[in-house]
Amino acid sequence: MISVDNITVSYGGWDLFSDISLLVNPRDRIGLVGKNGAGKTTLLKIVTGEQIPTQGVVSKSEGETIGYLPQQMKVADTTTLVEETAKAFGEVLALESEIARINEQLFVRTDYESDSYAALLQRLTDAQDRYHILGGETREADIEKTLLGLGFKRSDFSRPTREFSGGWRMRIELAKLLLARPSVFLLDEPTNHLDIESIQWLEGYLRDYPGAVMVISHDRAFLDNVTNRTVEISLGKLYDYKVPYSKYVVLRQERREQQLAAYENQQKMIEKTEEFIAKFRYKPTKSNQVQSRVKQLEKLERLEVDEEDTATLNIKFPPAPRSGQIVAEVKEVGKSFGDKHVFSGADFTIERGDKIALVGRNGEGKTTFARMLVGEVPLSEGSLRVGQTVKTGYYAQNQDDLMEGNATVYDTLDKIAVGDIRTRLRDILGAFLFRGEDVDKKVKVLSGGERSRLAMARLMLEPYNLLVLDEPTNHMDMRSKDILKRALMRYDGTVVVVSHDREFLDGLVDKVYEFRDGGVREYLGDIWYFLEKRKLENLAEVETKAVEERKEAPKSSSKEDYLRKKEADKSRRKLESAIAAAEQKIVELEAALAENHDYNEYPELQKELARQMHEWEKLNYELELLKDE
Repeated sequence: MISVDNITVSYGGWDLFSDISLLVNPRDRIGLVGKNGAGKTTLLKIVTGEQIPTQGVVSKSEGETIGYLPQQMKVADTTTLVEETAKAFGEVLALESEIARINEQLFVRTDYESDSYAALLQRLTDAQDRYHILGGETREADIEKTLLGLGFKRSDFSRPTREFSGGWRMRIELAKLLLARPSVFLLDEPTNHLDIESIQWLEGYLRDYPGAVMVISHDRAFLDNVTNRTVEISLGKLYDYKVPYSKYVVLRQERREQQLAAYENQQKMIEKTEEFIAKFRYKPTKSNQVQSRVKQLEKLERLEVDEEDTATLNIKFPPAPRSGQIVAEVKEVGKSFGDKHVFSGADFTIERGDKIALVGRNGEGKTTFARMLVGEVPLSEGSLRVGQTVKTGYYAQNQDDLMEGNATVYDTLDKIAVGDIRTRLRDILGAFLFRGEDVDKKVKVLSGGERSRLAMARLMLEPYNLLVLDEPTNHMDMRSKDILKRALMRYDGTVVVVSHDREFLDGLVDKVYEFRDGGVREYLGDIWYFLEKRKLENLAEVETKAVEERKEAPKSSSKEDYLRKKEADKSRRKLESAIAAAEQKIVELEAALAENHDYNEYPELQKELARQMHEWEKLNYELELLKDE
């Protein structure tokens, strides 16, 4: 359990937070939301101890461990993928050595009644319990399962980490974090470097994780699928809702409407009371009534309405110059970098007004194709012809590399603006929430969300009829994403967007091109149509494989089949019974921890709870394996 008590964070006379409190309970699933700059990342850093608040304290239960995934981090590049991932089990390896050393000592010692022998036995028990809790027995299987779930292939396991891109290196750090099994996960935008399939795997992992999770994400679907509690930071205050994100949006609006109604009713009552006092203040016959109402107003608890953060983007793309019907013809296009084949066989036509999504696992060629489309990367094979009247605007994913860190916000636009638009630069920046002194900020001090907004503002400097957008919503808050989505839906040109954000793509795109296993496949439908088809295809592939295996396998007798099925059913029932017992024990231990005030018993209860949680996870894993057989 983690308690954040009356935290205030001040910067040069203004408060980012003001006297906020938060309790993170075991097995909580918290979505931390708010606008860019509201202080979400700062709150996570305060919980981890990386940042000290101006006032207030953070306290943790004894034995509480935190796993923190920041948005940006330095990653190692001196080992292989598996070796680097195995570093998550540093404590396990140390415990293995200690257990072996203790067993050697116990084997040669004969002073069985001595205090030192008893202490050595106790240390062995503690070390074995901790080893079990940390998953020592199943670590190799856990590493494989986690890496595959995050999108790595078995052929990647022996590759040097230096060969992986920044996004894949972040996945390595995420894998290490998941395998470390902390009691609390603090995840800052974990989906930014994941593709749709890896996000879905992570959703399932976090839903079933026996510890607590607090996550910052601008992916609405991810929050709805993982969290059951939403904590909003707005204008220095914290609001706690015991519901997932979509329900929080509704409740937040209802709360504000109720506040406004109550506030307006009270204001009307105050106004009428003050009118009565003013009218009859000097009439002796009404003096008692006047005094009564004066006291009534003095005692009245004045209602307030929560301040609302109403600053929003104001995006409206310039009208698209009319292009020809064929925007781009893609014929058998492929790309290789030296011996590394990325994809081939891309064969489709982009027509005027199309809204297209490029999806697929990282490294399969989505960004490469986007850069080929705008002329930044040459083709290895095939042909790609863009219409003569097509004028392309490009939003690149690597904004940090493309913008000069020492340039100001204003200079970033001024350097590329030409003609009359230069007189409107401050208006354009204002529409993207850069106002007043913000325009003089240097790019290197901007947050990820601010850099995204600045890069998007550059697309407003001239009219385009083809927009190629590579992960435009990374680092954008919910409100900004919704506004960008509506602007793109109203835009009368052609859009090609690389994105893993299902909610952003929903209703925006009408074609999906999937880059997968070295090829490109077309889906003539929206993003949910694509996800449904992919799931069906996966099942079909599994079934096809099973049929082939049955054809190859020697036929067994019906009696053997019956006995095997009977034994499997028996094992499944036994596991299900053990899982139910573990779940009941966990509930009892959590209740005991909540009620227990004996500081001597508390650590033992915590240790037993951790052991039971690991046992529950192990049993579920065994049940999954049994079902797969």
